[in-house]
Amino acid sequence: MQSTVNQEPPRSRKIWWLLGALVVVGVLTTVVVLRQRSSRESETAARSQFNAPTTVGIGRVTVGDVPITIDALGTVTPLATVTVHPQVTGPLVRIPFTEGQIVKAGELLAQIDPRPFQAALDQALGAQKRDEALLANARVDLNRYKTLLSQNSVAEQTYATQVASVAQDEATVATDKAAVEAAQLNLEYCRITSPVTGMVGLRQVDIGNLVTANTSTIVVVTQMQPMSVLFPVPEDNLGSIMQRMSHGQKLLVDAFDRTFTSKLATGYLSNNDDEVDPTTGTLKFRAMFDNKSNELFPDQFVNVRVLLDTLSGQVVVPGAAVLNGASGSYVYLIDPATSTVSMRLVSTGPSSGDKVSVRSGLKVGDIVVTDGADQLRDGARVVLPNAAGYGAGAAGQGQRRGSGGQHRRRPEGGAGAGGAPGGGPPPG
Repeated sequence: MQSTVNQEPPRSRKIWWLLGALVVVGVLTTVVVLRQRSSRESETAARSQFNAPTTVGIGRVTVGDVPITIDALGTVTPLATVTVHPQVTGPLVRIPFTEGQIVKAGELLAQIDPRPFQAALDQALGAQKRDEALLANARVDLNRYKTLLSQNSVAEQTYATQVASVAQDEATVATDKAAVEAAQLNLEYCRITSPVTGMVGLRQVDIGNLVTANTSTIVVVTQMQPMSVLFPVPEDNLGSIMQRMSHGQKLLVDAFDRTFTSKLATGYLSNNDDEVDPTTGTLKFRAMFDNKSNELFPDQFVNVRVLLDTLSGQVVVPGAAVLNGASGSYVYLIDPATSTVSMRLVSTGPSSGDKVSVRSGLKVGDIVVTDGADQLRDGARVVLPNAAGYGAGAAGQGQRRGSGGQHRRRPEGGAGAGGAPGGGPPPG
């Protein structure tokens, strides 16, 4: 009886250990099963999301003209900017111009009190008349002495003295004439006129102020028409410009605002500097504009676009459709029948604005992705926007739809330069 009681506690402990182990195994099994199920559900959801069609913007491959241009930053520079100074000293009695007014060459800008200069002119005229009278009397005496000398009635020394007196009076009269001209010129200087046709700036003096010759400033007059724009061109592009200018070709130049969105004026390339700036490697050119409506203002910064040539009948594609990869430029070509896309390597040519010419890889009428390409892969399904406006004659501009990406990398080369040629397999 004693031995039976001593064996029960060990057997009870084994049962409890066994039950605990079974519970732990059950819990672990449940956790593993739940994790596997969650992983399968996440994978299924991701696969379903990845295979879901992507809404994209599209554009048409068309035929068009591609201008070859050179862009630069220029400064509006007037052909003449004149700071008007008085050339005589005196008080201002009249200022007839209005600030910002367009004045013509020779038009009155200011008037200095002319009375002192009129008096000086009258004095010089009086002295001239007096000396002219003395000269006339000396010439009469000279003629008389000449007759008496021929009759041996006067000494030869007397005649020679009278000849010298006439020459002296002639020199005095010449000096008087110069004094009269100087007095007349000073009187004219009292009228300060515009040397060029242009716009007057802000007035620098007021009526009643005493202005000093060659020191005081009246106003600044700036020639507005025609207007020029100075801009630098990299030396690598000089050959294409110089070749056309040497053959007498008149190159058109467009001036745009700072944002390159609004065209201000159209002119032509006039001339260039005579040496390349070694610090920047550029040559300065001048473009001329009529500026009839004063679209260009002095010292204004503008974007300049020089038109070198225009390529006609080019296969063009919206610039937003062209992407760059390790193997070159490529686009996503859409198959309307299956609503899928495929990568297509292209060889690009010159570009202009939002248009890029394509040498090979596409044909007219192809539909390409212009927006949302960063979410695509080869063979991906897409949802096309409304096809209205994307006919054969459409401009091919991309439209933004859904949550398509916006980041695009344009082909290398910039304006007027061909893009990198394609080659090798499509970038992955």
